[in-house]
Amino acid sequence: MSQAVRPYRSVLYIPGSKERALEKAMGLAADAIIFDLEDAVAIDEKANARSLLARVLTEWDFGPRARIVRVNGLDTDWGQADVATFATAIAAGAKVDAILVPKVNGPADLDAVAALVPGVALWAMMETAEGMLNAAAIAAHPRLEGMVMGTNDLAKELGSRFRPDRLAMQAGLGLCLLAAKAQGRIVIDGVFNAFKDDEGLAVECEQGRDMGFDGKTLIHPAQLEVANRAFAPSEAEIALAERQIAAFEEAERAGQGVAVVDGRIVENLHIVTAKATLAKASAIAAFG
Repeated sequence: MSQAVRPYRSVLYIPGSKERALEKAMGLAADAIIFDLEDAVAIDEKANARSLLARVLTEWDFGPRARIVRVNGLDTDWGQADVATFATAIAAGAKVDAILVPKVNGPADLDAVAALVPGVALWAMMETAEGMLNAAAIAAHPRLEGMVMGTNDLAKELGSRFRPDRLAMQAGLGLCLLAAKAQGRIVIDGVFNAFKDDEGLAVECEQGRDMGFDGKTLIHPAQLEVANRAFAPSEAEIALAERQIAAFEEAERAGQGVAVVDGRIVENLHIVTAKATLAKASAIAAFG
């Protein structure tokens, strides 16, 4: 499935050290999986997780799900070995769609990993104040495919408090959204920590969707259904898109440049959005 149409409604973190969790992930309704070697893995498990994950991604079938490996930073005791291991594994046939680089502060952080892992897309964790301020330059990196908001780390660095409206996050979220959209990159919203609070998750998913995020990172499989529903076009949105396209085509045949649907003007820019809605719905249906 091409990156242009692949859905990213739900992007689930899975610890690279937990073989049982990795096995279960093959059957989960996640659009993408971040196989985590960083925060989710204890220090004394780092080496074992690296080896296990390299084997799993070589031998196991995760179907159409995007497979993203989050390595440790190159400035840590484990980052160099993570990157070297997966450079070798990918060259030998491991199925990895992207390497996710943590705490990206600027393009140089991506350059360092790109030089060590040729031929695979890079994603950037956007989780520092410096990274927010350099979002445009990061998004323009030629190897970058996607950006992931690390809102927990950003909140820690800012010293901000949790609010349901995420007021403290809005500047950083907005900068990264603008940067990603300007370059045509995928951009995924941060996690919602209260994994048993479906109502709160739904509110935050809807906020992220309405802002323009492509999907949401998740910390528990119980969150998948809510995210998948929120970031998918609704039946009403699909029906409206179809009616807009039909009305506009009829207007064009009549020599007019605009149509009217439900009392609202429909111009070519609305048709671009309508077609994108239908393409996303089609990709989700094909994803299964």
